[in-house]
Amino acid sequence: MAFGQWKTGFVTLVAAAVLAAGQVSAQDAAKTQTGEPQWRYGMAVIGDLKLPQDFKQLPYVNPDAPKTGELRLADEGTFDNLNPVIDRGALGAGTGTLFDTLMKRSEDEVFGTYGLLAEAVSYPDDMSSVTFRLRAEAKWADGEPVTPEDVIFSMQSFKEYSAFYSGYYRHVTTVEKTGEREVTFRFDEKNNKELPSIVGDFPILPKHWWEGKDASGKQRDISKTTLEAPIGSGPYKIASIQPGSGIRYELRDDYWGKALPINLGQYNFRNISYTYFADADVEFEAFRAGTIDYRSENSSSRWATRYDFAAVKDGKITREALTNPFKATGVMQAFVPNMRRDVFKDARVREALNYVYDFEDLNKTLAFGGLKRVDSFFWGTELASSGLPQGKELEILNELKDKVPARVFTEPYTNPVNGDPEKVRDHLRTAIGLFKQAGWELKGNQMVNTKTGKPMSFEILLSSQSQERTVAPFVASLKKIGIDARMRSVDSSQYVNRVRSFDYDMIYGVWAQTMNPGNEQTEYWGSASVDRQGSRNYAGIADPAVDALIKKIITAPTREDQIAVVHALDRVLLANHFVVPMFYSGETRIAYWNRLAHPATLPEYGISFPEIWWSKDAAK
Repeated sequence: MAFGQWKTGFVTLVAAAVLAAGQVSAQDAAKTQTGEPQWRYGMAVIGDLKLPQDFKQLPYVNPDAPKTGELRLADEGTFDNLNPVIDRGALGAGTGTLFDTLMKRSEDEVFGTYGLLAEAVSYPDDMSSVTFRLRAEAKWADGEPVTPEDVIFSMQSFKEYSAFYSGYYRHVTTVEKTGEREVTFRFDEKNNKELPSIVGDFPILPKHWWEGKDASGKQRDISKTTLEAPIGSGPYKIASIQPGSGIRYELRDDYWGKALPINLGQYNFRNISYTYFADADVEFEAFRAGTIDYRSENSSSRWATRYDFAAVKDGKITREALTNPFKATGVMQAFVPNMRRDVFKDARVREALNYVYDFEDLNKTLAFGGLKRVDSFFWGTELASSGLPQGKELEILNELKDKVPARVFTEPYTNPVNGDPEKVRDHLRTAIGLFKQAGWELKGNQMVNTKTGKPMSFEILLSSQSQERTVAPFVASLKKIGIDARMRSVDSSQYVNRVRSFDYDMIYGVWAQTMNPGNEQTEYWGSASVDRQGSRNYAGIADPAVDALIKKIITAPTREDQIAVVHALDRVLLANHFVVPMFYSGETRIAYWNRLAHPATLPEYGISFPEIWWSKDAAK
């Protein structure tokens, strides 16, 4: 839900008290009695803030970590843009280190956020607005102060030029300066517990820089792509750029926020560089050779079979499989049929595709048993539905009984399970039967439309050739029943642009869910986002029951109610077969050369890479 990374133990959510987690001073408490703002040092949407107002550092950092060395990272594809606002172009890796946000999250908490650019935050009991008081010491890299005008400019720019943020922040009606260092966001709905928190998440940009001119005297334009290195208020600045192939960042000695408790022990690498690779295997070889320091491995087969080289055996490379990031993150990874295409409009067609998909064989032959089948849009968390609906969840679904598939009430969702040739044949026959019900039949060696005689044919758009290995078995299974499915891998820039404009038949999609679902659900599944280019409604979902459930999630008065509604939404999404669920490992698999180090205890819900890591190479 935050800009960049998406972040169990729970307590009850209780109406307006949920966000009132920040401790306040006696002076501020006295102000509240006179009707003046109650200023808080942080916010928590779920439960209470874990850290006291006078905390000295985050509990999982090493405050004595050296500020030295260079971290060499890799990225796949290319980049052609350094403007984080717009939906065009491929944004350069690492640009998030340039820009601070109003608030900053702790990865030891499900949804705790503390002041960064803002030293304090205030909101009324009905949460119809939120006011941030900026720190007087907050500065841009050119020495200019961060002002309310910068915050206003940033929000207006994101809402105007970013499809995702225009939807995500659609309830923000106005942003205005309400004091010398104060800025207030006003909302068009009340008692939305999430809104005061999420408006602290977006990157703040320098208005004076974007409205100024570049070195050649040309007027800058925030609505367009750029490869000019922008200035920010964050810990790093861009040291050099090789368009399309590499970016190098340098730690700012004059970073205004380096001594803040929320930042202590972080941003420890003197330089961070990103090298782009067009091929995943070449990228892996660069890591093996030691020219790349760190790797997050997303291939189970590579993890199982290709880390047997000398540097691993000699202990020069450490491998770790960590569950931390998934303790509070639900994942749906799936083939996503675009229902804006006629071929996928019938739910029976989409259900049939799931019967064709042979996860068990893929897991055995390609992943060496290292994967698990996803069976929920909130997989791996308490938000995932299971069994049949009961209690509050059943009451909610009964209110929508005429708008949801009947099977929601009678059949727990399960994916087809293969594992032997007989089951595969049975499931292919089931798929053929579903296709027939939807108006398709197998004639000879082709699946054709019974009315038009047109063969079923579609393209699976991929962002990398490295994905083809896991998609090819699905394509082969489809061909067994006469469906002409094709893979097409394109460069990252073309892929991003096609996905943003919904120019695809099917993609390989991933959604990550926080433990506090909210406004982003509309961007994922809501009818309001189905035609908004750049939204994450990749499947093209426009369903009245889904819309009603999303609204209930956003306004749920207690944690118990929220969980019940999310379970109901999960069931409805699954029962409509909007996607073909794939797999996930449930682990973050990382490998790194021993010149890198991290604290012995990582945060509960993440690994904070590279923020809290450091270099052991003092020579650089």
